[in-house]
Amino acid sequence: MRRALLLLLLIAAPAWAGEPRTLEWPQLIPPGAPVIAPQLTPLHDLAQLSQLGDALAAEAAPAAHQQVPDAPVVKELDGTQVKLPGYIVPLEVSEEGRTTEFLLVPYYGACIHVPPPPSNQIVHVFSEIGIKVEELYQPYWIEGPMRVQSSTSELAEAGYRMDAEKIYAYELQ
Repeated sequence: MRRALLLLLLIAAPAWAGEPRTLEWPQLIPPGAPVIAPQLTPLHDLAQLSQLGDALAAEAAPAAHQQVPDAPVVKELDGTQVKLPGYIVPLEVSEEGRTTEFLLVPYYGACIHVPPPPSNQIVHVFSEIGIKVEELYQPYWIEGPMRVQSSTSELAEAGYRMDAEKIYAYELQ
């Protein structure tokens, strides 16, 4: 009986290992850590985002200063294969209009027109092929290995890093 169970686990393990863990932004905050309320509409209120996007696009304000640049992170996420939805804030854009390095944030406008969220609500993402950024109010799913690693950019401090293996549009079910 033990051999059969062990054999079943060995055969099924690759299937489990290949499926990323779907995360929501609150899961990037350790239990007991302070939760800073977002300054804008969160990801699940997509109906309001088109109106918000029009309003923010008209602004030309400089980037706001991050209030919590060293927020605590969830160390257990290090090395985990994850899937996380969010908004792309490009750090560099090629002549072709593709970004291969960007910040992933939980709400539109973060790091640009409003104070960046705490560092544990920002993921610094690298992608070999990148993504064409035509509409910044479009949320995306990012899949890949999560690293608990802080990084600094001109826009904000990030508490996490990902090497994107998949990037695709987020759609409501």
